[in-house]
Amino acid sequence: MATAYLTPGVYVEEVDKGSKPIEGVGTAVAAFLGVAEKGPIGQATMIANWTQFVETYGGFIPGAYLAHAVYGYFNNGGSLCFVVRVGSEDAGEAPAAPSAVAELPARAAGNPTTLKAIAREAGGDPISMDIAEGPDESFNLTIKRGGQEEKFEGLTFARGAKNVLEVVNKQSQLVTLEEVRVAGVAAPERLPAPGTYALTVPTSTALANVQAAISPALYDGDVLERTGLGGLEAIDQVTMVCAPDIMAAYQAGVLDKDGVKAVQLAMIAHCERMGDRVAIIDPLPGLNAQQAYNWRMAETNYDSKYAAAYYPWIQVANPTPGAASTTMFIPPSGHMAGIWARSDGERGVHKAPANEVIRGALGLELSLTHNEQGVLNPVGLNCIRVFPGRGIRVWGARTLSSDPAWRYLNVRRLFNYVEKSLYNGTQWVVFEPNDMALWERVKRDISAFLKIVWMQGALFGASPDQAFYVKCDAENNPLATRDVGQLNVEIGIAPVKPAEFVIIKISQWSPEA
Repeated sequence: MATAYLTPGVYVEEVDKGSKPIEGVGTAVAAFLGVAEKGPIGQATMIANWTQFVETYGGFIPGAYLAHAVYGYFNNGGSLCFVVRVGSEDAGEAPAAPSAVAELPARAAGNPTTLKAIAREAGGDPISMDIAEGPDESFNLTIKRGGQEEKFEGLTFARGAKNVLEVVNKQSQLVTLEEVRVAGVAAPERLPAPGTYALTVPTSTALANVQAAISPALYDGDVLERTGLGGLEAIDQVTMVCAPDIMAAYQAGVLDKDGVKAVQLAMIAHCERMGDRVAIIDPLPGLNAQQAYNWRMAETNYDSKYAAAYYPWIQVANPTPGAASTTMFIPPSGHMAGIWARSDGERGVHKAPANEVIRGALGLELSLTHNEQGVLNPVGLNCIRVFPGRGIRVWGARTLSSDPAWRYLNVRRLFNYVEKSLYNGTQWVVFEPNDMALWERVKRDISAFLKIVWMQGALFGASPDQAFYVKCDAENNPLATRDVGQLNVEIGIAPVKPAEFVIIKISQWSPEA
């Protein structure tokens, strides 16, 4: 109602007739679900850097990939993520990292174990033990760790000053020894066989904190309780979803292939339901090119424009305490999410996140050939390749959709960006008078936003008229729709597609002709 003017004077009033700029939303916020050393279970926690992740969830633990994925995400350009620790509430804190051990085989027939070596401290450089024959039915032992070396000579199982348990357990700073009794084996057959033995983390304890009822249901979570994938529905910032520890559970025997597929289908369903994020799918470990094709086409056969898969696994440095090797193979999803974020920041969401170097990648589980990728690329399996002199690069940017309109990942993510930006930027329109003035304001604001998107190179066309159109008038808003409270806006945009195949035709040319 207009203000009543009763007293003579000057009245200054603010009238809202200006434009309401639409701001672009963020496009590079990943969500990770996996196994952590500590921290809240089931609840999504915002993590801004690697130091915060370590403080909240702990560091690298044996047999789990979450920490490696988050580290790779930040290392490759990620700036913000949400982490969900998967597990049962009664699991408590993850056990301390187990010490590395080695079982030393005896010289007797069948090589039964007669000595067990245990690292005094978990973590650090790997420990190795060199055993050589000594004089008079004895053996010499050399223990190495990094630049540290301990030597013990003339060791036996007999009582006395050279008893192997007495000498090593009192003098060694690296390991302790336990004797394993084997019936029917006497000296000197009980002496350990010559050779070099590495201390490794036992497989039975490597995933002790994963064994607590890790199931598809725990990954799926609950919307009301805000746990798992269900809890991510309440977080609008998320644009990427990764679950690398599905593969850790698979390798530990906690999930079978059907269990892995169930979790990945839940990830895809979550992204399709939300409509503003994309699932990054990891393949099973140890697949060759033919097996990867079978996994994609027969075992899983995913078909979604809200999912992308990368193959093969990548090799990275292994800082896990007590690890037997300085390198390891991990699922690529965390590093890929970081590359998406880096590409978005440097070029924009319209740029396909491919032909990018993977920071921190030392090698690949399998070095693919040109012809092998020629089979995998058409079925939507984005390959990671090694190129001499150019490093390890992402060499694919497709979704898992069979619809040619949504073949390219950057097109899907560009639409996610535009749709979410328009959703947030037009909230002021709700309950405004649905008249021609409102139609023009909506067209003006949306067109201004799309013009900026076009100027950034995300839309194809020599002019804005060729790149997009916005229709909001009496034709698509007749009386029948206005009577039921609807305002219809029709938008068309021309996204740029990546130059996936660069074809150069060359022939001989004779200028005289």
